[in-house]
Amino acid sequence: MEKVALFGAAGAIGRAVAPELERRGIPFRAVGRSRQRLEESFGHLAHAEIVPADLADRRAAGEAARGIETIVYCVGLPYPSHALHPALMRTTLEAAVSAGVARLVLVSSVYAYGVPRSARVAEDHPRQPETRKGRYRKEQEDLVLEAHRQNRIRGLIVRLPDFYGPHADNSLANPIFRAALANKTANWPGPAGAPHEFVFVPDTGPVIVDLALRDDCYGESWNCGGPGEISAIDFISRVYRALGREPKYRSAGRGLLKMLGWFDPVLRELVEMLYLQETPVILDDSKLVTRLGGVRKTSYDEGIRRTLEWMRTRLIVPPRCR
Repeated sequence: MEKVALFGAAGAIGRAVAPELERRGIPFRAVGRSRQRLEESFGHLAHAEIVPADLADRRAAGEAARGIETIVYCVGLPYPSHALHPALMRTTLEAAVSAGVARLVLVSSVYAYGVPRSARVAEDHPRQPETRKGRYRKEQEDLVLEAHRQNRIRGLIVRLPDFYGPHADNSLANPIFRAALANKTANWPGPAGAPHEFVFVPDTGPVIVDLALRDDCYGESWNCGGPGEISAIDFISRVYRALGREPKYRSAGRGLLKMLGWFDPVLRELVEMLYLQETPVILDDSKLVTRLGGVRKTSYDEGIRRTLEWMRTRLIVPPRCR
């Protein structure tokens, strides 16, 4: 690739893709709303160009796409703003096509699948979301796939489960680490004993770049799962025990989340997503593993250890109560 633009670069996925581009010597443009965040995150990288831009602005998005061969779109939005996903993608596609961008890689989630119909969900699973956020994600994906079918741009989709690790502060998992480091009780929405799946954020960077580099991967969707099924209880227990502490957690059901949602818009938005804890989506990524010839999957214990090390350098943890 001649040059890549990371749209939404300062998020967790963008910060995982950037080091992989740097390692391979691929020049890239880090695009986001805040110049300060971009400078702090990528200013030290030799192959990075910092370009602040509001992707809701067609002209700004066009400037960010100018001279770019491939866009990796990893814009993350808080739950209350999920309705913006299709609108931002429309703006991005218009800007990319006008600027002559050849390829677009969309990093998506499991939301578009809806309630799973099988124990493991492959790419050919029906996309029938029953939630608003799932419909927004499906609409966003459909825009990319339709642009590819119309030969306006070559597009592919990478779907990830819940993730954790460095910079994944908006995930469900990272608050568990903060609670454990502070010797407090971790919170989990929904049943904590059901199977779940997490992917360690740094593992996603090489996969996304590998897919972006391969012409035979465009026009398709690709699942990228974690190292295996794990319950929230097991995950929480491993985090606390890595610190030599007994696990402490509480789970919030639908009724409690609705009540708390009167005061917190994020918790209010969590209610419709509880199906992911009750009927979890476990990704089948055998197609990806076969096509790429193997994928690095960090074990939960190693990922937990590395996340704790990262957090220790960034958090001031109060002394343990005696």
